[in-house]
Amino acid sequence: MQQDRFLVERLKRGDAQALCCIYDKYGSALLALGTKLLGERAAAEDVLHDVFLAFAEHIQRFELTGSLRSYLAKCVANRSRDRFRRRHKTVFLGDGIPTVISPQPGPEEVAEQDDEVRRVGRALDALPYEQREVVLLRTHGGMKFRQIAAVQGVSVNTAQGRYRYAMEKLRALLDVEADHARCTGYRTVG
Repeated sequence: MQQDRFLVERLKRGDAQALCCIYDKYGSALLALGTKLLGERAAAEDVLHDVFLAFAEHIQRFELTGSLRSYLAKCVANRSRDRFRRRHKTVFLGDGIPTVISPQPGPEEVAEQDDEVRRVGRALDALPYEQREVVLLRTHGGMKFRQIAAVQGVSVNTAQGRYRYAMEKLRALLDVEADHARCTGYRTVG
């Protein structure tokens, strides 16, 4: 947090390298968040570019009162939501979801992890946008429910409810898909 305050002050004094440092620190996480919200990396890159451009243009009026990461995540979420609404169509996350792979995994482990990422992606796709946004802001944006509520323009209880409903639906969807995989996996091809 202190380092972020220092970087903001450097940027206010005209040090362009400070913006590069902020981007290096948070850019990949923000890009992942945008990609998950919008379902396509190119659109998320545009959003991230717009967020950092606006941030740099308005830095003189900016006062860091909390987490810079949360502030930037909120900006990405807001611009992503605007872009989503302009498109008026369903967003498919698909293969744009990154996976965490343990050091030196074997081929079977990689295949299982890839399958799991696709399963979670499909389940996230099935959520209404507002619920998906809450889940992603909470899990990947590191935001608290009061921050998410402010981003979405709803009460904290509504944000918490959306998260709870989303998690219940995700569990149910993943359980159904796991049951289906078990049933089809026992069949023998002869």
